Amino acid sequence: MINGLAHQESVFINFRHYAPNPKEHGFRWVDIKQLRFSAESVADRGLLAALIGHEQFRDDYAGGGVLPDGPRHGPYWLRLITPDLYESISQDKAVQILKEWVDPLSDVPTELEADLQREVFARLAEADGIYYLSELGDEAIHDWGRVHEYFHEFVLIDRSAGRITLIVAADD
Repeated sequence: MINGLAHQESVFINFRHYAPNPKEHGFRWVDIKQLRFSAESVADRGLLAALIGHEQFRDDYAGGGVLPDGPRHGPYWLRLITPDLYESISQDKAVQILKEWVDPLSDVPTELEADLQREVFARLAEADGIYYLSELGDEAIHDWGRVHEYFHEFVLIDRSAGRITLIVAADD
C-alpha cells in the first residue's frame, strides 16, 4: 500500500468508441481509478491527502498515463493541489455537473449511457462522501495544461467498502 492506499482497478470510457461518426464524440472521456484503504483509516481530508500523494494521482490525462515522479495532475501542477481545494458536494450536484458536461452530445448512445450509469453514476450513489476539485486558477495551470477544455474531478469515498474512487471527466 502506498500512503495507506492500494490501487485496485482502473476504467477508461472513451466516448469515441460509442459514436457512429468518430468526429462527433467531442473528444470526451472518463477515467476512473479505484483504490482500497483500511477500515481504520483517517478522516476524509486525510484520505484526500493520501490520494494526492499516491502515484496513481500523477497523471496528466493527456496520453502519458501515470508518471510515478511526474509533476502534473491533469492541467495542474501537482504541488499546488491540496485536500482543502476539494469541496464536499451532494450526489445531486455531482450528477448535475456530469449530466451538463455530457449534454452537448444530445443523443447519448444507449451503450455509452449504460456504461456511464454502471461505472460513474452507480459509484456516486454508493459513496458516503463526494468531493469536487475546485477551479484552481491560471497560476496553477502547468506549461501545457490548457489541452483540456473541460476538466471535472470527483473523489468518492465509500467507507463501508474501504474504497476511494477518483473520477476525471474531461476532453482534449
